[in-house]
Amino acid sequence: MRQEFAARPATAEELELLPLDVPFEPFAVPGTDRPLVSIVIPVYGKLAYTLACLRSLARHGARAPFEVIVVDDASPDDSAELLARVTNLRLLRNTHNLGFVDSCNAGAAAARGEFLLFLNNDTQVTAGWLDALLACFAERVDCGIAGARLVYPDGRLQEAGGLVFADGSCWNTGRFEDRDAHAYQYRRRTDYVTGAALLVRREIFDRVGGFDTRYRPAYYEDTDLAFSIRQLGLAVYYQPASLVVHCEGITSGVDIGSGVKQHQVTNQATFAAKWAERLALQPPAGTPLDRAIHWHARGRILVVDVTAPDPMRDSGSLRLCGILRLLDRQGWSTCFFPDDRRTTGQDMRALGELGCELLAGEDLPQWLRQHGRELDAVFLCRHTVAGQYAGLVRRHAPQARLVFDTVDLHFLREGRAAELAGHAGLARQADASRRSELRLIEQCDVTLVVSAHEQNLLSELLPGARVELLSNIHEVHGCRRPAGERRDLVFIGGWGHPPNADAIRWIANEILPRLREALPDLCVHMLGDMPEEARHELARPGLELHGRVPDLEPWLDGCLASLAPLRFGAGVKGKINMAMSYGLPVVATTVAVEGMQLADDIDVLVADEAPAFVDAVLRLSGDATLWQRLSEHGLENVRRHFSPEAAAGTLERILGSSTP
Repeated sequence: MRQEFAARPATAEELELLPLDVPFEPFAVPGTDRPLVSIVIPVYGKLAYTLACLRSLARHGARAPFEVIVVDDASPDDSAELLARVTNLRLLRNTHNLGFVDSCNAGAAAARGEFLLFLNNDTQVTAGWLDALLACFAERVDCGIAGARLVYPDGRLQEAGGLVFADGSCWNTGRFEDRDAHAYQYRRRTDYVTGAALLVRREIFDRVGGFDTRYRPAYYEDTDLAFSIRQLGLAVYYQPASLVVHCEGITSGVDIGSGVKQHQVTNQATFAAKWAERLALQPPAGTPLDRAIHWHARGRILVVDVTAPDPMRDSGSLRLCGILRLLDRQGWSTCFFPDDRRTTGQDMRALGELGCELLAGEDLPQWLRQHGRELDAVFLCRHTVAGQYAGLVRRHAPQARLVFDTVDLHFLREGRAAELAGHAGLARQADASRRSELRLIEQCDVTLVVSAHEQNLLSELLPGARVELLSNIHEVHGCRRPAGERRDLVFIGGWGHPPNADAIRWIANEILPRLREALPDLCVHMLGDMPEEARHELARPGLELHGRVPDLEPWLDGCLASLAPLRFGAGVKGKINMAMSYGLPVVATTVAVEGMQLADDIDVLVADEAPAFVDAVLRLSGDATLWQRLSEHGLENVRRHFSPEAAAGTLERILGSSTP
């Protein structure tokens, strides 16, 4: 009530809405003979809103080709005459007023696109809105409908997906809330989305018979469509990355006691009768909204790590994003808390695309006190994080399965670094990490490691602990260029990880000079974060320091081989997995390939001294058969051990029941 009656501007300036009081001048909307999407806009008068909607489509466009179909439902004003002057617009004219349902079905029947986008005429779209909706279908194989984040012109949230209760009543999730609140910034399954901005495949729309005409002239047809499509085994997704401004009630008003709006009441009864069996599975009327939102989820999972994951920053982030993606596919509702409490809009959007809510600005102990009893599992990543929160989780979420994700065994990596450096202080740190990690493994229900070597080591140290292998997760991209079309070498890894910094120095000081004696034109490309002082230290001919790059593909498709000269470390090396997922052969140390099921001269070339790295590169540059064998075997290694399917099986084992 406070939000509803608070004084606020009629329109939010940051939305940059187009004005309604603009004299008509002919203009064009995007058009094509081969649209991927057909945008269907039913109109009944309110010409100024329709023109603003069309101008917003012209203003923002989309990467995907689309056509615009306006169905004029016998408007009482001069809408049809003026709309006929909009270039590329396909205008259909009903001879008499049919209503929303029949107008939408008529537009769908005339559509040429693979997808149908039903859009109200009292909307204005924003940049990227349509491509974001299409991304739902590209990234979620079960997507049957995708709906936008709808906001009022004053900037408040209007709808973040819709809820349906057991009596057939509905609620717009997030209504009147802050449109940028973290609770509404992640993509998720929902009961339905309103027809104000709804994307569906035309084939699926036709298969269920379009909008059911028993809801003529309007209301509940979109909810009914969602239930019909869910009955096919598909899902309805709310997509926050698609932002659409909707002037709710412009055509039909908001009074459910009169006009077209009164059909909302009668059609609820029609809907409840048609879907009585299905509605029995919906939350009872009066269920708290935060419970209703997660009603159909398999359960809730909290994930905590040091910082928000960035797949372009490090291998651990890439793996965690893969885990979050799989949890979403398996039907879990997930939320993520960064222990450093540093979050950006980009972090929220990136996690939102994985179906994960970012707990921005939250205090984790307080959050656990409020929501701990709702959790089915908690993943604590790295012993520095798990040590802080394991006790809190046990206290406030005793029913939750507590999972300790080591990421890699820190004590193993630190112990090897201490041995290489001969440093007593590092050895003491490694011993402290060992005690901490082993104590946490004993306390937690399940511990995750990334390599078979670490799993075997822990089985010896703590035979009673449950330790599961969940390694790196990589899509298999395949090899796209033969050896004869490639040149140079690549190293993937940021300077901030000590094993990487040591490897980069070793390349620069010992390996590269020897390589350039044999191959004077050869370059090594370094891809990863690097501070300015390190750049000055490493500057030399043949060493290209690119820093963090948005896409690794050009180098993985173009280089002859990837180097992994790691002299200490633990876990599985993402730089090796990533290269092999593109069919790029790898030259690596024994430590680097540990626990990765790789055999020297079959899957990888192993070298532990600088001259051996030179010999391996020379072999690859002169032996196309060897190069091809390593490429093919590397790809098969990723498929067998590091694919999403392998990781999904582990997650199913450890989360198959909701209690430890």
